[in-house]
Amino acid sequence: MVDEPAAVLAAGAIPWRRKDHRLEVLLIHRDRYDDWSWPKGKLDAGESLPECAVREVREEIGLVTTLGRPLPAIRYQVKSGAKVVYYWAAKVEQQRIIPDGKEVDAVKWVSVDTARHLLSNGSDIVPLDALEQAFKAGDLDTLPFVVVRHAKAKPRSTWTKEEGERPLAATGQRQAIAVAELLSAWRPHKVVSSPWVRCVQTVAPYLKRQDMGVKLAGSLTEHAATRKPAKTAKQVIKQLDKQRCVALCTHRPVLPITFDVLASRCAPGIAAFLPHKNPYLEPGALLVAQQSRTTRKIVSLEIVSPFTD
Repeated sequence: MVDEPAAVLAAGAIPWRRKDHRLEVLLIHRDRYDDWSWPKGKLDAGESLPECAVREVREEIGLVTTLGRPLPAIRYQVKSGAKVVYYWAAKVEQQRIIPDGKEVDAVKWVSVDTARHLLSNGSDIVPLDALEQAFKAGDLDTLPFVVVRHAKAKPRSTWTKEEGERPLAATGQRQAIAVAELLSAWRPHKVVSSPWVRCVQTVAPYLKRQDMGVKLAGSLTEHAATRKPAKTAKQVIKQLDKQRCVALCTHRPVLPITFDVLASRCAPGIAAFLPHKNPYLEPGALLVAQQSRTTRKIVSLEIVSPFTD
């Protein structure tokens, strides 16, 4: 039986923390429904699922979060049809939790067993089980490594100047704004980019928003990947080994080398989810690899589609 298309799409996160070597999760209480659940909400028009998850967590409990590894989505029926909710893990350090007083009137840190007992919707246990499994495996605490393919550039066939100077097309400029929104869901602390104009322009809106600089790496250009692929791979390895939240912006011909490096760092079964066929990623798309802080293995991969018009 094929699932019916979702009439309602929503996204949220499971806030978690480690306390006395034990996993705790944050439940929210909604007075309107008198239920206990996870922070979540419906997508706004033109919003992606990761953006929605971050926004809903911020609006409902005042938490500015960075998305961790994705968790299983849940599906259930509402009046308008099937509703699908996508979840991510969201580690909480010392941030203060403040219920908005409108949708959420109370929050509670509880153990996993208590959460299973309190959750009003039985399907909400599905992402909780995955969260607990990752915690027990030592793979819940992760760092995102984000690979960005530059946004849509002006056609190569009509460009008469140096290839490295070819800029974004009008669509690409709009995609770059969408890339900034998406990157904010993972908030990379460092951005490494090919020095070619179209790559720098792709990450420029995010850099401006975060008041950050960019690290230019000549080894991430198309020419470098063709002439010295080992040097390109070395740059990717270098950034992975820094154990920081990094975004790397590059070109389509560089992606196979980048993904080969990622494959070598993947936990069992994860590398199969890497793109293996040209064009690997669409212009402006992101691949987010979550790297375990404990094992340093990549434990999840997700691709976020770009804005198109």
